[in-house]
Amino acid sequence: MLIYRRIFCSITFPIADEGALMHIRFCTAAAGVLALAVTLFGNPLLAAAADLGLMTSGPASVGNCSEIVFTCENGRHYPLCPRAVTVEGEVVTASLHTGHYGGVHVRLVPMGVGYRYAGHGIWLDGFRENALLNFGKHHQVACTIAH
Repeated sequence: MLIYRRIFCSITFPIADEGALMHIRFCTAAAGVLALAVTLFGNPLLAAAADLGLMTSGPASVGNCSEIVFTCENGRHYPLCPRAVTVEGEVVTASLHTGHYGGVHVRLVPMGVGYRYAGHGIWLDGFRENALLNFGKHHQVACTIAH
């Protein structure tokens, strides 16, 4: 909002001694209205373009490990078993099965574009069907989602 205030106040008349406080209040109010207008009436396509997370068939898919399976370049398959799903079908928390000992609990981390599911020592970054599965800082595998 400070940026909007500086832009708007630099366009209007310079501050004089008389009425300086009123001018500052007016600029702050005008900058607030401008920021609110940009927020409310901005481009809705930009918000719709962001992939927020992996989508499933809906809340009925909780516990179903066969709907989202990552097929990776190392020849392994890693199923993602949803634990919590939104009404729209977006996976919020899940278990990522990486071995014989059950799954690693992962949670959706909000990103601007794409998705990230992060758990203890593992995270999955992706955009649509393509993803990178990271096992710590120094080992990652390219994967695709097999439906």
